[in-house]
Amino acid sequence: MMATTNSSRWLWLAVAAASVFALGFGIRQSQTLFISNINTTTGLGVAAVSFAYACAQLWWGVVQPFAGAAADKVGAGRVLAAGAALICIGTVLTPFAQRTWQLVLCIAILCAGGAGMAGPSVLMGVTTRAVPAEKRGLATALVNAGGSFGQFIFAPLAQAIAAGFGWVSAMVSMGVMALAILPLAWVLRGKPAAVAATAAVPQKRLGEAVRTALRDHNFLLLATGFFVCGFHVAFLGVHLPGVIASCNLPASVSAWSLALIGLFNIFGSFGAGWAIGRWRMKHVLSAIYGARALAILVFLAAPKTETTFLLFAVVMGLTFLATVPPTAGLVGKLHGVQYLATLFGIVMFTHQVGGFTGAYLGGVLFEKTGSYNWMWYLDIVLAIAAALIHLPIREAKPALVTKPA
Repeated sequence: MMATTNSSRWLWLAVAAASVFALGFGIRQSQTLFISNINTTTGLGVAAVSFAYACAQLWWGVVQPFAGAAADKVGAGRVLAAGAALICIGTVLTPFAQRTWQLVLCIAILCAGGAGMAGPSVLMGVTTRAVPAEKRGLATALVNAGGSFGQFIFAPLAQAIAAGFGWVSAMVSMGVMALAILPLAWVLRGKPAAVAATAAVPQKRLGEAVRTALRDHNFLLLATGFFVCGFHVAFLGVHLPGVIASCNLPASVSAWSLALIGLFNIFGSFGAGWAIGRWRMKHVLSAIYGARALAILVFLAAPKTETTFLLFAVVMGLTFLATVPPTAGLVGKLHGVQYLATLFGIVMFTHQVGGFTGAYLGGVLFEKTGSYNWMWYLDIVLAIAAALIHLPIREAKPALVTKPA
């Protein structure tokens, strides 16, 4: 089913993949709105609940290379369908968990594991193979924007359901909504067709492709930079509601801040997709990380009002997951698209190691200091480091696209 790539088919496949990402990412991100409720219900403490969400960040990354490899072998449809079922089960069961290991099982192993199976490595892989080379930047930006749109939709929706019917009903409702992935998995079904070999990147076996990538210092630098992205995204996604609550602002500010991050990351994703067709991807990545560091510095100096948080969410949204299109594009540029789902899954694993660190360390430092300030300082340092790490990557200039006379 993936062999045909006419002018309209690739767009529909990209839209289907974006919709899957919207559901999986949006539902998972909306859960962080209820950290306080989970803590109050279980009495386990912020650090213990943060540990469960940190494990979710890590497990989401662990699953992705294997999910990508499975999709490379048997096709994306089956992997996505299994992921939808796990997201549903884990989200529905989370409100009934009472111990730390139960939270880890529901939030991390089931829900985050399912979201990993329906995550970027599988979706970027199936989309990249299905679209013409000149459309890949736009297609990956579209898929990435899907996750942002999901966060924009599901964060206020979850908050509204919780306000009307309680947080347990909101969690159960979110879990059931994950089953909407199933018909989209059918659209993306089928074993991927073999990718034609090129002189620059000849075909090879999966194991050989992985070993080659892991020996490539350019690939390792890219993965190291993506660790920082994971740290930043997870800290914001998990703890921004706590930061807002510590400033004695209403819960609606948390919901709308997460929603605005999602909304404006749509623009950031498409902006990144446009930029990588004109400039080196490593320079686009350095600019994104540098912008994050500057934005956090300004945020720390500003008064902590509702307007400040909403404006900060807008700026952060422009960079939140805008790193994904250039990162996925650079993996494909360096090592081809035949096993992109697997190789990007490996890079996503480092992203989620960073995510585990950001989510867990945020809870620990807050319990020890009563503030998130040290996390913000660390975030700035890491963002500057990431901006510098990408510069030594050897990447050819993008080919200039000329229009026919």
